[in-house]
Amino acid sequence: MKPFLIVCSIVLSFSLYAQSHEPIATDRPDQTETPSIVPKGMFQAETGFNYQKNNHSSTSWTLPSTLWKYGATENFELRLITEFVTEEINVTKTSGIIPLLIGCKIKICSENGWLPKTSFIGHLSLPNAASKLYKADFCVPEFRFTMQHTLSNKLSLGYNLGSEWDGYSAEPTFIYTLTTGYSVTQRLGSYIELFGFAPQRESANHNFDGGFTYLITPNFMVDLSAGVGLTHNAPDHYCAVGISFRI
Repeated sequence: MKPFLIVCSIVLSFSLYAQSHEPIATDRPDQTETPSIVPKGMFQAETGFNYQKNNHSSTSWTLPSTLWKYGATENFELRLITEFVTEEINVTKTSGIIPLLIGCKIKICSENGWLPKTSFIGHLSLPNAASKLYKADFCVPEFRFTMQHTLSNKLSLGYNLGSEWDGYSAEPTFIYTLTTGYSVTQRLGSYIELFGFAPQRESANHNFDGGFTYLITPNFMVDLSAGVGLTHNAPDHYCAVGISFRI
């Protein structure tokens, strides 16, 4: 009887602990990253598989891309991004790990009237922490400010502004995203999004995507998304599926 009571106590304690936090908030599947911080002392993983048709002669797969997160404090999370890619150009195929990214997310402010919930995300690439074919020349940063407005109980508006570098030149690429999220039910969420990348010396490319998330438990979510390029220099289309969990 005692072992049964111990198991029940553990399960009950875990359930109460999970209920003390908001449901899991993730940076996927859209390009707009959330300003929410992983709860203090919790570990979160967000992983996904992506197929992208770049043009008539080029395709790429991400198998997978994973964002590892840890809530160090209520206002600060540690982050690590690992990504294994396969690329095919004409008949030439290459695969490997691209440079690891380490970084953090810092809460700036909570939502207050017209003032959005805001956080800062910064990463630094490790050029030699990659497969031989994907090693970069320089250790480079990327950053973005992520903002979110609550429009109603079901509708939210999010947007990001930032820059990134490719590890081979000093020229930045500017980033923007704009997304609307809609809660179909308490478990099923949806979004549509506009996002783009603007290199310093080249034309910007713009993209449109949308998708769904499904909350299986407060700490476990699955997602499905797809998108298309809106300009001639953007990828033709992509689709992705992913899972996220926290413990």
